Amino acid sequence: MKKQVMVLSAVLGVASLGWASDKTPKEAATDRLDNAAAVLHAVMDAPDKGVPQEVMDHAKCVAVVPHMVKGGFVFGAEGGRGVATCRTANGWSAPAFFSIEGGSWGLQIGVEGIDLVMIFQNDKGMQHLLESKFKVGGDASAAAGPVGRHASANTDWKMDAEILTYSRAKGAFAGLTLNGAAVHEDKDSMAAVYGPDVNERSVLTGKVPPPASSHAFLAAVRGAKAEASAAHD
Repeated sequence: MKKQVMVLSAVLGVASLGWASDKTPKEAATDRLDNAAAVLHAVMDAPDKGVPQEVMDHAKCVAVVPHMVKGGFVFGAEGGRGVATCRTANGWSAPAFFSIEGGSWGLQIGVEGIDLVMIFQNDKGMQHLLESKFKVGGDASAAAGPVGRHASANTDWKMDAEILTYSRAKGAFAGLTLNGAAVHEDKDSMAAVYGPDVNERSVLTGKVPPPASSHAFLAAVRGAKAEASAAHD
């Protein structure tokens, strides 16, 4: 068991080198926003296998981690950086930047890059995101999200989970069990985009105007809900 943990740590350590880049923090943050927008477009291009309309209708916040590095043997681990936006009285907020790491995927083999989508379904889940640091499945209850045109056949997702989690790998989109992962503010990216004195709460509550670099991502979030609705008309 100890050997497996050591091997997993080594593999993820090598994989994490892929995060290194010659780009400035602001350029890297802009790329992340564009990649997150592409993930949402890909998800909604296949409505029969994407996030159901009911889930999008109830979403308080939407978070995307494009190309998260995951690995797993008996234990699992993952790491990545994402963007999130929340509903406000004036529409979707400017995006906040966060990091995610640790946690368990259960019995999985190998390492690969996946796209992670987290849908925050109620005010309690949103508050965890606003606190800038929480643990999935610990501080905030989470469950694998339903996939398909309708989620109404199974109402458990609406009653039990603060966060619904999804993964997309090799074109396939599915609910994901993600327990024990720590989510916290990506202060470097926040400072690069908004300046040193802006925090995640002020951004997600609509007190900060969205930067021009976020327009594609926010349009994708708005479009994801519209496309989900259109697919059910």
